[in-house]
Amino acid sequence: MPALFQAFRHGSLPQDGRIIGVARDELSDDAYRELIQSRFAAVEGAKRPTPEEFKKFASLLHYLRMDLSRPDDYAKLATLIQGRDAGTVVMYLATAPALFTQVVEQIAAAGLNGPKTRVVLEKPLGHDLASNRAINKAVCRVLAEHQVFRIDHYLGKPSVQNLFAMRFGNALFEPIWRREHIASIEITIAEDLGVEKRGAFYDQTGALRDMVQNHALQLVCALGMEPPINAHADAIRDEKLKVLRALKPWTPESIGLHAIRGQYSAGTAYGERVPGYRDEPGVNPESRTETFVALRTEIANWRWAGVPLYIRTGKRLASRDARIEVNFKPTPHAIFRAPTGAFNKLVINLQPKDGLELHMLAQAQNDRQRNGNRHVGPQLAPVQLDLDFDKRFGSERVGAYERLLLDVIDGRLNLFVRSDEQEEAWRWVEPLIDAWSSDGAPRPYAAGTWGPSASSAMIARDGFAWSEEQ
Repeated sequence: MPALFQAFRHGSLPQDGRIIGVARDELSDDAYRELIQSRFAAVEGAKRPTPEEFKKFASLLHYLRMDLSRPDDYAKLATLIQGRDAGTVVMYLATAPALFTQVVEQIAAAGLNGPKTRVVLEKPLGHDLASNRAINKAVCRVLAEHQVFRIDHYLGKPSVQNLFAMRFGNALFEPIWRREHIASIEITIAEDLGVEKRGAFYDQTGALRDMVQNHALQLVCALGMEPPINAHADAIRDEKLKVLRALKPWTPESIGLHAIRGQYSAGTAYGERVPGYRDEPGVNPESRTETFVALRTEIANWRWAGVPLYIRTGKRLASRDARIEVNFKPTPHAIFRAPTGAFNKLVINLQPKDGLELHMLAQAQNDRQRNGNRHVGPQLAPVQLDLDFDKRFGSERVGAYERLLLDVIDGRLNLFVRSDEQEEAWRWVEPLIDAWSSDGAPRPYAAGTWGPSASSAMIARDGFAWSEEQ
């Protein structure tokens, strides 16, 4: 709803559109508007509507009491929508995965699956490959693929948009975006919060399903894909699918060496003691659900063969930080002295900062050093170019959900996941799911740290280190 309000504020919503909320509560339109207004109190200050703005926005809001398990209620929805020339109808399904099949079948039974209908499916879409296939099969029985928008908000982030622009809109990086020049790639999606009020849900999901199967692998696709033939949705998604198919498959040996899972124990966050995962509300006291995952993999094709790709995500880590680091190989023959561990790298900041950093080496200003009676020679020092998109574009920036919802209204599928992409991602993570279901407990790590030490050991075996350890 905050994203829809921002689109309204920017004048991007259709002038004669309606926003219909559905739930099981007995509410009038006015009561629903009051509820939404109260929820806006928790929104970041600059994005919060003024009373006058909300009054205008509230005129778009309507409410219908629905029980998603009752066919008669879908008939009421059809009557409400078809009461006037509906135009494009977007249905956003933020429901339990078990309801997806039932909901889309009832949408069709009520005649709401016409060519102007678009359905947004929010993750998780299943809990394994079989359940994901079942959902996709049920959805595609009543809707065409171009009507289905599997949303992943990471693809709507401006920084991810600029990853595509950087690679395919400039001539600088594409010639060196390959194994001959890149030593390693690191993806970190770190959260400093715990599971909060989502304990019961999270305990059935875990970090692998919640973050790796979708967000992290979509970032891998954006980094590893070949240039598409054009900017059309299927051209882009065809190339992303090739990356997923090229990921090295898991074996029992590689899982033991290159897949680390952890679970946070009691520790310190924001200067205060916080409970361990098993003590969170709704969590099984004997839970073996992972709250941290670190993986090492490779894209097995001509462009990327031999380049290690590290993925790390978790809850209750030392800070909230999402970034991609592309580490370039050193010069083949060093003629300058450089600080130990200094190298060229490109950092793509996803959150909370948004932008690009290019780390290079330049000649230090005070390099006239002597070793005894002789000059040591030129000394290099690290410098960086910092491209802060918020400073450059300011109020022109569009948030991830706002961008994605407007793309749904416009029928643009470029930033949404196709069914075969999603199934391939499930296929790749399923050996990990199976292995960990019969394995022992995850490795413990104290809240407020960077996860189990085994994660650092895994990357150190290749001679690398996570960014905060460098």
